[in-house]
Amino acid sequence: MSDRISATYAKCRAEGRAALVCFVTGGDPTPADTAAVLDALVAGGADLIELGMPFTDPMADGPAIQLANLRSLGAGTKTADILAIATAFRTRHPETPLILMGYANPMIRRGAEWFAKAAAQSGVDGVICVDIPNEEDQELGPALRAEGLEVVMWQSQPVPAEGLHFIRLATPTTDVARLPAVLEGSSGFLYYVSVAGITGKQQAAQTSIEQAVAHLKSGTDLPIAVGFGVRTPEQAAAIGKVADGVVVGSAIVEIVGLHGTNAASHVKDYVGSLRAALNAKETAQ
Repeated sequence: MSDRISATYAKCRAEGRAALVCFVTGGDPTPADTAAVLDALVAGGADLIELGMPFTDPMADGPAIQLANLRSLGAGTKTADILAIATAFRTRHPETPLILMGYANPMIRRGAEWFAKAAAQSGVDGVICVDIPNEEDQELGPALRAEGLEVVMWQSQPVPAEGLHFIRLATPTTDVARLPAVLEGSSGFLYYVSVAGITGKQQAAQTSIEQAVAHLKSGTDLPIAVGFGVRTPEQAAAIGKVADGVVVGSAIVEIVGLHGTNAASHVKDYVGSLRAALNAKETAQ
C-alpha cells in the first residue's frame, strides 16, 4: 500500500501550509449521492478525507453528525455501501488519502479480519474506531495492521510495527504521564481532539490549542492535526499557523443536511473557503 497520508503531509509542508482534513458521513443523504459530495471535497481543496460509517449510537458525535447518521441509515446504507463508495472514490482519486471513521459494531460484527481485508481492498488508508480503547486493541488493531492499514484509535497503546503507520489521538485530558504512551510507536500523524466533548458543539480557545500543539510537538516530530469545533476560515487559518493539519466535520455535514442531494456545490464552495484561508499562510511566508 502506498503511503498517501505521509506523502500528503509532506506536500503540504513543502507548500508552507497546514493540510485540510474533511469529514462527511457516508450514505448521507443517500449512498448514491455520497460520491458527488466526496468529489466536491476534493475539488474544494481537501487534502485528506474521513468517511464516516453510519451507526445508530454515535456517542462521540453532536447533533449534526447524529442526524447525518440517521439520514444515512434511513436511506438503507450498509457497510457494503460504504466500502463500495470507498472503492469508487479510490478509482476517481488515486492520490487523496481516505480514512474510515466509525464505531466498533459495524467494523467487527462480521469479524475484524473480514472488515480489515475489505477495507484494504477498497483502497482505504486508515481507520478511526472511536469506541475501542487501547486496552481492547486486540479486537481490531491486529487485523488492520495485518492488512497494512493505518490504525487511528483513541489514545491507542503502541504496538510493534514493521513499516506501518499507527495514528494516535490525543485529547485535552492526555496528561504528561499519558502522552509518552500515545506517542510511542506512532507514525503518520497525531490527531489532537481539541475539546473534551462531542463533535460540533464546542470550540477550544486558540490559546489552549497553541499550548497543546506546542506540548505535543515537543514530544514528537510527527505532524499534528487539530479537530473538533473548527467551523470558519478564520479558525482554520489560526489553527493552521501552529498545527500541521486542520480537521473540519460538523460544519460540512450541516451543509449536506441543509441542501440534501444538491449539497455538492455548496460543499465545494465552503471547503474552498477553508482551503483559501490555509493557503494564505503559504502566501504570507
